Amino acid sequence: MKAARAKTPRRPAPKKPSNPSLKDPVGVYCRVRPLSRPDQECCIEVINETTVQIHPPDGYRVFRNGEYRETQYSFKEVFGTLVIQKELFDVVAKPLVEDLIRGKNGLLFTYGVTGSGKTHTMTGSPGDGGLLPRCLDMIFNSIGPFQAKRFVFKLDEKNGVDVQCEVDALLERQKRDAMPVPKTPSGKRQIDPEFADMINVQDHCKVEEVDEDNVYSVFVSYIEIYNNYIYDLLEEAPFDPIKPKPPQSKILREDQNHNMYVTGCTEVEVKSTEEAFEVFWRGQKKRRIANTQLNRESSRSHSVFIIKLAQAPLDADGDNVLQEKEQITLSQLSLVDLAGSERTNRTKAEGNRLREAGNINQSLMTLRTCIEVLRENQMYGTNKMVPYRDSKLTHLFKNYFDGEGKVRMIVCVNPKAEDYEESLQVMRFAEMTQEVEVARPVDKPLCGLTPGRRFRNQAFREELSRKLEIRGGPINGETEEQSVSEMLLQSFPPLPSCELLDVNDDQTLPKLIEVLEKRHRLRQMLSEEFAKNVLTFKTMLQEFDSSVVSKENYIQGKLSEKEKIIAGQKMELERLEKKTKTLEYKIEILEKTATIYEEDKRNLQQELESKSQKLQRQASDKRRLEARLQGMVAETTMKWEKECERRVAAKQLEMQNKLWVKDEKLKQLKAIVTEPKNEKPERPSRERDREKPVQRSVSPSPVPNAPPVRLRHRRSRSAGERWVDHKPPSNLPTETVMQPHVPHAITVAAASEKALAKCDKYMLTHQELASDGEIETKLIKGDVFKTRGGGQAVQFTEIETLKQESPTGRKRRSSPSNPNPPEDAADAEWTDVETRCSVAVEMRAGSTLGPGYQHHAQPKRRKP
Repeated sequence: MKAARAKTPRRPAPKKPSNPSLKDPVGVYCRVRPLSRPDQECCIEVINETTVQIHPPDGYRVFRNGEYRETQYSFKEVFGTLVIQKELFDVVAKPLVEDLIRGKNGLLFTYGVTGSGKTHTMTGSPGDGGLLPRCLDMIFNSIGPFQAKRFVFKLDEKNGVDVQCEVDALLERQKRDAMPVPKTPSGKRQIDPEFADMINVQDHCKVEEVDEDNVYSVFVSYIEIYNNYIYDLLEEAPFDPIKPKPPQSKILREDQNHNMYVTGCTEVEVKSTEEAFEVFWRGQKKRRIANTQLNRESSRSHSVFIIKLAQAPLDADGDNVLQEKEQITLSQLSLVDLAGSERTNRTKAEGNRLREAGNINQSLMTLRTCIEVLRENQMYGTNKMVPYRDSKLTHLFKNYFDGEGKVRMIVCVNPKAEDYEESLQVMRFAEMTQEVEVARPVDKPLCGLTPGRRFRNQAFREELSRKLEIRGGPINGETEEQSVSEMLLQSFPPLPSCELLDVNDDQTLPKLIEVLEKRHRLRQMLSEEFAKNVLTFKTMLQEFDSSVVSKENYIQGKLSEKEKIIAGQKMELERLEKKTKTLEYKIEILEKTATIYEEDKRNLQQELESKSQKLQRQASDKRRLEARLQGMVAETTMKWEKECERRVAAKQLEMQNKLWVKDEKLKQLKAIVTEPKNEKPERPSRERDREKPVQRSVSPSPVPNAPPVRLRHRRSRSAGERWVDHKPPSNLPTETVMQPHVPHAITVAAASEKALAKCDKYMLTHQELASDGEIETKLIKGDVFKTRGGGQAVQFTEIETLKQESPTGRKRRSSPSNPNPPEDAADAEWTDVETRCSVAVEMRAGSTLGPGYQHHAQPKRRKP
C-alpha cells in the first residue's frame, strides 16, 4: 500500500475588508507655497477653498490643439500661501491620529515637484513644526497617563506584538539600564537645541475619547527608499575608520494578515514627544540630500516614518495588562515624504544625481500607473493586475490600497512660471487619485470586560491609603485579630501580684485562686455564649443555604428557559445567516453575470461603432468613387463625341473634295474626248461651281504684266488662345505668299518653362528637305497643361505641312489656222488639265486651309 502523498499547505486567502461596501475616496489636498521673490511670475491662482486655476505663463504660446490654456482643478481643500501649519494639521493629519488611537491604520504622503515645500510641510522649520512633530505631540498628549511601562509590549520579527508580564518587563529594563550606551535616547536628557523649536508645540492638542481601560505603547521606525533599495536610517552600524561598511538594504515581506513590512528594521519604543522626535532627527541626519540647480537641499530618496501604537486592555481588577495576545491591537500611521519629480535638463544633473533622478521619476511613474489601474478596475469593473511590485514604494503600501485604512495626499505646488509644465502633470495625477476608493476601516471589537476598571482600582487604592492615614498604621487581618484578643483580655479581671514574700503568707494564693476562678467562670460564660452564637450562626447559614438553593433552582429554571430561547434565537440566526450567505452568493453571481454582460455589451457596442464607422467610410468611399467615375465617364464621353464629330466632319469634307476632283477630271476628260483634233479644247462649264457661295481658287490667267499679289498672312485656327511659337534658329525663311501667323504669341528660340507657364498652346516650326529637293515646313501643335509636380507638359495633337512646288507644265497651245479666236475659245485655252496643273497650286483633299497647305489630323491622346 502506497504512503499517502503529503499535500502542500494551502496559503491563507488574502484578508478581505470587513465592510467592502463602505469605501472612502483618497483625500487629496493642495498646498501652494509662497514665491521666493515678489517679482517672480506666478502661474497658479487660488480660486476658492477647493479650486485652483493654472494658466500658462507669458512666455509660452498656445499650441498642441489648445493644451496650454487656463485650467481649473478641484481638491478636497486648498491651502493658500498664507496658511499656517496648525490649520493644515487640524484638517489633514488630526483625523488620522484619532483613527490611530482607535486602532485604525492611516497613510499620509506629500507629492510634488522638487522645491515645492514637501519636506517643510512634513517636518517643519525652527519655530514652526510640521505635521510629523504635531502628530507625535497629539499622540502623547492623548495616551500620556495610560502608557505601559517599557518592554510590557514587545514587537516580534513578523510584524506582530507580544505582551509580557511585569517580571519579564522588569528584567528587560534592568538589562537595558546595564548597557553602557542606551539604545534609545532618554527622555530626561536635555533636548537638542537643533530641533527644540520644532517640537515646542503650545497647542496641547489631544484626542477627546480615549479608552481609559487600555494601556498603550508607541514604537517608531524610520526608513528611506534610495535607488529602489530600502535602508534603515535608525540602524547602528559599527564604526570602522579603516574599512567602513556600506549600509545593508532591507527586504520587504508579507505577514499573516497580508500586510507589508520591512524585515530587520529597527523599531524603537518611545515614551514622549521629545524622545520620539530625537529618534527621527537621528535618522534624518542620515537621509540622502544633495544640492541641485532647483533646490539647495533636494531630497534624493523617499523617506517613511512609521508610528506603531500597541494597545491592550487591563484585566478585571484594572491592575495589570490582560495576558492574551488576541486582545492586542496594533495600528500604524505612515508619514511619507516623497522625493520630488524633476527634469534633468533643468536640474543639470549628471553622474549619481542623474541616476538618482531617474530612479525617483521611475518610482513616481510606477505609483501613477498603480493609481491608474486601481481607478480603471474600480470604475469599469475590470480585474487588471496592479503592478505594485515594480517599485519598492508601491509594494510597501500595497495593503493600504487593497486592504483597509485611510489614505490622504498633500499636493505641494510651486506657483512660479518655470514649474508650469511639471505642476500641470502633478495636478492631473492628483485629480485622478481622488477617484480611487479605499475600504473604510472598522472599529475594533470590545473585550467584554467591565468599563471603568482603572478608575475603580484607583479609587479603591486612594480610599485604602486614606484609611491608613486615619488609623495611623497598616490594616490587615493579623492586626484585627490582635485587637479582638486584646479586647477580650481587657474584659477579664486583672491578675494580682503572685510574689510570695513570706512563708506564712496566706492572702496571695487565695486572691490568685479567686481571680482565676472568676476568669474561669467568665471564660465558661463566653464559651457558652460563643456556642450559642455558633449555633445561631449555623442556623442562619442553613437558612441562607436553603434560600440560596431555592434561588439557585429558581435561577436555573429561568436560565434554562433563557437558554432555550437563546438556542431558538441562535438557530434562527444560523438560518438567517445561511440565507444571507445564500443571497450574498446569488448576488455575487448576479453581479459577476451583470459585469460579464456589461463587458460583452461594451465590446459589442465598440464593435458596432467600429463597424458602423467602417460602413460609413466605405459608403463615403463608394460615393466618392462613383462621383469620380461619373466625372471620368462624362469627360471621356464628351471627348469622344467631339472627336467623332471632328472625324465625321473631316471625312465628309474629304469625300466632298474627292467627289469634286473626280467630277472635274470627268469633265476635263469628256471635253478632251469630244473636242475636234484641229480645234482647241474647250474649257468645261463652271456654272455649277459658280453658284456655290464659297468658290474655289482657279488658275490665274497667263496675262503678262499681271498686278502683284498682296502678301497675306494665314490666320491659325486657335488665334484666340495664348501660344508659344517655337522657331529654332536653324530654320530658313521660305518667302512664300502665305505664312502662318498667330497673334498674341510668345516667340522663342528654345522652349522654356517660364514661357510654357504663361500659355496654353504650343507650336513648333520644323523644316526638312523633301524628296523632290524642296523645303518642307511642318507646324507641330500641342496643348500645354500643368503636371502634378508643379511643372509644365506638352501633348501634341496635330501637324500642319507647308510645301512649296515649282510649276513645270507645258506651254499654251496656239492655233495658226484661227488667228482670231472667239472669246469662249480663249477661255477654253486653259481647260487643259496639264495646263491647269502647271499653273495652279494643288490643294490636297480634306484640307480646309486653302491652296498650298496640307493638313494631317491626328486624334488627341488621352492624358496619362
